[in-house]
Amino acid sequence: MSVFQNTYLIMRHGQSEANAQGVIVSDPAIGCADYGLTELGREQAKAAAQCYRGFGVTKVFCSDFLRTRETADLAADTLGLSRPELELGLRERYFGIWDGQSHDHYQAVWEEDVTEERSIDERVESTASVLHRGIEVLKRLERTYQNEVILLVSHGDMLQILRTAFVGISHTQHRSLPHHETGEIRSLVEQGEPANLLRQGVYDTAL
Repeated sequence: MSVFQNTYLIMRHGQSEANAQGVIVSDPAIGCADYGLTELGREQAKAAAQCYRGFGVTKVFCSDFLRTRETADLAADTLGLSRPELELGLRERYFGIWDGQSHDHYQAVWEEDVTEERSIDERVESTASVLHRGIEVLKRLERTYQNEVILLVSHGDMLQILRTAFVGISHTQHRSLPHHETGEIRSLVEQGEPANLLRQGVYDTAL
């Protein structure tokens, strides 16, 4: 069985203006230009990165949304690394008609995730789609790099869903995992660990 060639850390962006305002911002046409970090979000990003200065991070990749770019820039600067590279596969999950509305609607989406049915808006991106995007990012990085410690800066649902592949639960159960806080960095997988992401039966080939 193949193993991971790199170590991966995952970081949720720091508190954004959208978080502070309680608004869902998932449309790239809006999120890539507006709703960057609050001052608290900037402090969260720097503090989290500071805790990983001795971890040997070598590269940073991030979603192209403004809040993740700003977080990644601050993390890279704190870690003494070159400018982060954009990875569109790490974008925010798209929330359809809920975009621009209150974040209270997240709960309804998450409840429908469990049943894999969309009674209100079929345009909400499925958990399977989000997981596929995340694993495709890992596949590309695994083909390109070896012996790196890579920090992936992304969004709450993307990271919650991606983590399901590493703990052996369905992507539909992502909210059963501990909540990934804004600005928080976690370990995803270490170099040398088996790349057995197929136990959910989602893909045809391994990493």
